[in-house]
Amino acid sequence: MDLVVRTSRLPMPGETLIGQSLSQIPGGKGANQAVAAARLGADVSIVGRIGSDGFGKRLLAGLVSEGIDVTHVRQSADVSSGLAIISVDDNGQNCITVIPGANGLLTPHDVLSTESVIANADVMLLQLEIPLPAVLRAMELAKKHRVPILLDPAPAPLEVTDQLLSVDVLCPNETEAEILTGLKIASIDDAFAACERMRDCGAKLSIVTLGSRGVVFCEGGGPAGRVPPYEIIALDTTAAGDAFAGALGVALAEGRDTIDAIRFASAAGALAATRHGAQPAMPRREDVERFMIQQTHQG
Repeated sequence: MDLVVRTSRLPMPGETLIGQSLSQIPGGKGANQAVAAARLGADVSIVGRIGSDGFGKRLLAGLVSEGIDVTHVRQSADVSSGLAIISVDDNGQNCITVIPGANGLLTPHDVLSTESVIANADVMLLQLEIPLPAVLRAMELAKKHRVPILLDPAPAPLEVTDQLLSVDVLCPNETEAEILTGLKIASIDDAFAACERMRDCGAKLSIVTLGSRGVVFCEGGGPAGRVPPYEIIALDTTAAGDAFAGALGVALAEGRDTIDAIRFASAAGALAATRHGAQPAMPRREDVERFMIQQTHQG
């Protein structure tokens, strides 16, 4: 559950600010991406854990209302559901603190019990708000059944290994890409260098999302590329990256080529940034397609 505080600006260390409002909004990277994919027309199953608290019941009900299969969402007793404390300023920028709660109890055994679901998937989306052993087990199963893996490495891991980065698609934002590669990203060229390093570590398609500067990518031994940003006025960037990842997974499952898939994902991420909240901001397919047409005409 996202506990969202709106402020005129983000506080400095040691500073106390008066907030404007507090909202409780369903979130979590895995759940956000599941909702994004479902609203874009995908059949989605989610694997995870919730707590035995009121938040858990609300989170589960929200996923069910989106048509998502929650058969493999387990409830953990005597622990809270995952929480995120989010501050959002008047420019739509945010800072986030995540308390894993039940998310931190997801085990490799939990993942192993969902092997048939993974085996029948067109794409598997992974994030890092669950324990790394569970992530790695999911990767093993996906590779066993030749299911493409899309990893959104957020929050960025404390330990980076080639095993973690050896995925079909790796799509960090620029901050996460800096942590993954050790490279400072101050320019588009820096972002290309980070993409190349992630590719050299095993990612078949590496992508760095740069917010208002668009997206850069490199794939296999082919040339690198850049997809320019869509023109928007951002209200809340909290889940824009989740909208991007969910939409990218849908586009790749549909067999779109790389540039087309990234454009589609960028449009979903841009639309999400024009709306408040996490899951409520995830756009529907008709919204994304209409937005892309409008942007083309404006261009």
